[in-house]
Amino acid sequence: MRIFNISGAGVLETPTPPTQLPEQGYVWIACGRREFEALQAQIQATLQALCGTQLVDLHISDLLNHQLPSHYDYTSQYDVLVFRRLSAGQHEADPAHTSQPGPAPGAPAKRSGPPILRRIDTSPVGFAVFDHVLLTVHPADCAIRDAYAAKLLGGASLEARGAGARLPTSPADLMLRIVAQMVDGYLDLRRELTRQLDHWQVELLAPHTRFSNWGALLEARLALHQLDGICEDQRSAMQDWIAVLEDWPAPATPALAREYELLKVRSRDVLEHIERVVHHVLRLEQTAETTLQMHFSAQSNRTNDIMRTLTALTAIFLPLNLITGFFGMNFEFMPLIHHQAAFWWTVAFMLAVAAATGLVFWRKRYLARTGK
Repeated sequence: MRIFNISGAGVLETPTPPTQLPEQGYVWIACGRREFEALQAQIQATLQALCGTQLVDLHISDLLNHQLPSHYDYTSQYDVLVFRRLSAGQHEADPAHTSQPGPAPGAPAKRSGPPILRRIDTSPVGFAVFDHVLLTVHPADCAIRDAYAAKLLGGASLEARGAGARLPTSPADLMLRIVAQMVDGYLDLRRELTRQLDHWQVELLAPHTRFSNWGALLEARLALHQLDGICEDQRSAMQDWIAVLEDWPAPATPALAREYELLKVRSRDVLEHIERVVHHVLRLEQTAETTLQMHFSAQSNRTNDIMRTLTALTAIFLPLNLITGFFGMNFEFMPLIHHQAAFWWTVAFMLAVAAATGLVFWRKRYLARTGK
């Protein structure tokens, strides 16, 4: 568990929970989910001492649930936001896995194949926003918490703040900055999804190859559907937060009014980033669906061309079969049957019929290639 006192004077990390609020600023309590479960009584006592209230049992269950989707809830004393972030690897609910051994030294490198889309794995981060306290519950070894804590400690000096690093002014402001950092991970994921779908489009529309990697394509489409559902929950949670933010009482001073406006601006910015991810995913889904339809249309046209060519060839040989069948009848008296040049006349007539029929079909483009 990491505890920070954040104020205009700087950021100070303390090893133990405070017993009273600082004279200026607010307190950020960041802990892991298992740590929060083990130290639940201590954290509730700290919240009671600092805020005069404790977390509701249902909200504690939400913060401990690693399967909960993104959502927002509130009471008269605090707000609760659960936001799912991208996991760097497997989260705590996944079974343990062993790393695959790398290639032996000196062994030839494997040929690089198509880009493989990593499984979209997410885990929830819980925020309990009080007036002067922010409680965050993270998965184990959360890189986002450590990265932002390092950013706060690194930007706490006067020189860094003079260069443009402004510290969060309230627990709500800090929560929105951490959420914005999570959303940036989804924005970066768009490039990976786009590269993967571009590869499948080239494979599906390649004219001289037979596409067979339907399992990987299905996984890519399922990943798009999963990301769409995740972002929809995130957008709904942020919309609920913004709706409640609009109902906050009017600030009493111009400085508080400016902070309130900045909160609304930052909230709308986070929502706009989430909507950008949603729109990009929808566009990729439409592109994938269109590519599949074009692939099946191309296969259908190719099948039609093959059947048309086979039909034309059958039509060319049909009169030849008729001629051979006619002369193969077991009649004793038939015209030309005993003539010396009858065979060559028959062969010449059959070739002329075949050439004439083929020429007619070629002029009508029954035998022409319609694509490459």
